[in-house]
Amino acid sequence: MTITEILEFNFIDFEGHYSLNLIQIITAALILIGARILVGFIARVFLRRFFKKRKIDIGRRYATTQILKYVIYTLALLAAMQALGIQLSLLWGGAAALLVGIGLGLQQTFNDLISGIILLSEGTVEVGDIVKVDGIVGKVQSIGIRTSKVETRDEISIIIPNSKLVVDNVQNWSHNDYPTRFQVSVGVSYNSDIQSVTNILIKIAEEHEEVLSEPPPRVEFRDFGASSLDFELHFFSNEYFKIEFVKSELRYRIMELFREHNIEIP
Repeated sequence: MTITEILEFNFIDFEGHYSLNLIQIITAALILIGARILVGFIARVFLRRFFKKRKIDIGRRYATTQILKYVIYTLALLAAMQALGIQLSLLWGGAAALLVGIGLGLQQTFNDLISGIILLSEGTVEVGDIVKVDGIVGKVQSIGIRTSKVETRDEISIIIPNSKLVVDNVQNWSHNDYPTRFQVSVGVSYNSDIQSVTNILIKIAEEHEEVLSEPPPRVEFRDFGASSLDFELHFFSNEYFKIEFVKSELRYRIMELFREHNIEIP
């Protein structure tokens, strides 16, 4: 047999309804490989220049690149299936019947898929953002078409359905136009000099490198507690992800200076 005969030989043939040969397989493979090369070329050459010229942030860059990948790979997959002799009209008809049958079961999956498209197009949550979802604070590592990966403060990766980032009440600290305000609470005995307590708390905040000088830290006299005078130190910081360690360092310093000035914490 010649090479042409080998390539055109139908090793799968269902009585004229469907046949498959090496030429079809090679064509489909070349389409998929070409799509991969095309995505890499566009992302590294055209999009990189475009992003640099327009000064687009990293989140928008990621979203644009992901949408480009999905579009090109989808078109390439359809073209590859066509090259394999698969009738797309029959495929769509079968898919429609299948979706009607299992639509209810896939409702949440479709919700996540649509939410992923919304996230990638609108940029309400982007890669690198610090978000709080279901009481968990984490940094967004990646946004997929159905799920997103968030890394917590304990360096644990959590896979979150995209619908949670769109529908639920999500706090995105990275999208604030102003620094975020945080608090450290402390109670002192009724015998304490409240002005001295206020001055010490302000001093501690001003000394910490992660606490911003503008807006300045402030002290709030919260309440007359059952056994203590309750104060709250308000301060602003750009350190969102590790803010609990900043608060811890402030508390260490509060204990140290309160003991030096004989201020009792009940």
